[in-house]
Amino acid sequence: MLSLIKELCCLDGVSSAEDAVREFIRAKAEPYADWTRTDVMGNLIVFKKGERATGHKLMLTAHMDEVGFIINDITDDGYLKFAAVGGLDRRVVIGKKVRIGDKKVPGVVGLKAYHLVTAEEEKTVPKLDDMYIDIGAKDREAAEALVALGDLAAFESDAVEFGDGMLKAKAIDDRVGCAVMLRLIQQDLPMDCLFVFSAQEEVGTRGAFGAAFSVTPEIALVLEGTTAADLPGTAAHKRVAAPGKGPVLSFMDGGTAYDRELFELLRRLAQENGIPWQTKDYISGGNDASAIQRTKAGVRVAAVSAPVRYLHTPSSVASIRDFGHMYTLTRKFIEAIAASSNQ
Repeated sequence: MLSLIKELCCLDGVSSAEDAVREFIRAKAEPYADWTRTDVMGNLIVFKKGERATGHKLMLTAHMDEVGFIINDITDDGYLKFAAVGGLDRRVVIGKKVRIGDKKVPGVVGLKAYHLVTAEEEKTVPKLDDMYIDIGAKDREAAEALVALGDLAAFESDAVEFGDGMLKAKAIDDRVGCAVMLRLIQQDLPMDCLFVFSAQEEVGTRGAFGAAFSVTPEIALVLEGTTAADLPGTAAHKRVAAPGKGPVLSFMDGGTAYDRELFELLRRLAQENGIPWQTKDYISGGNDASAIQRTKAGVRVAAVSAPVRYLHTPSSVASIRDFGHMYTLTRKFIEAIAASSNQ
């Protein structure tokens, strides 16, 4: 599964432009799926028949999109101005390499030279309005031959193993969830399952709402990447989770109070099968569960996440061991839901 995660992380899929990720996933899933379809929001929905149909309509979901930039102006000098797509930390943007639009135009995020910075400016984080993307164009006309307003830009980053079983890459949030679902689709399952590879999670869980409305599941399991925050200098009560200590089982976050029975089921399955696990020690963040839970008459939701350091940057870091444990726990969850339908 690691090679699959690496391939997925190296694809560009800024929110609303998940095409490359979606087509990659479709090609991998279709030989094993009973049917696939793409809805108007760009969600890829895959149905996989299991050993039996059950009374539980189970949906598993992971989002395809990643944070990035949208070009909203081109200066006379040929520089690109931009706005954020999704939650970006301005502190990590400066100097980063990006790829722009379908042509993958290379660029770098620039800022006023340091020797021109005032003492007062040195104390603050520059605003995105003060930054620009340099694509090496000599003027507006040259830039417009390569880039158009509304083009999306993604971080340029490779996927590298390092240290004690760690992976560095962009978009681990949430290509790890996509990889887990793909691996499940490629195997025999104990019950019918619907898999939703959702669009536009990073800009307000927009794709998941439409997908859940059409699928109308009874139970939804969200597979995600979540903030780690286990770094030096972080107060103990603000350390959300730690890579290498197993998947994160959420009982609550900034958008969702999760189904208690499903949370307890996940915890029991982890303990009975020797799978390391942890909870989010700090209530923060959110994911597609917040939109799915509120759909129609409501949906029972649970979440299993890989803890990721430096979320929403080109150099996110996660534990490879956690990926495998995340897959195993998800498989056990499907088996438990299938078994419960016969009781």
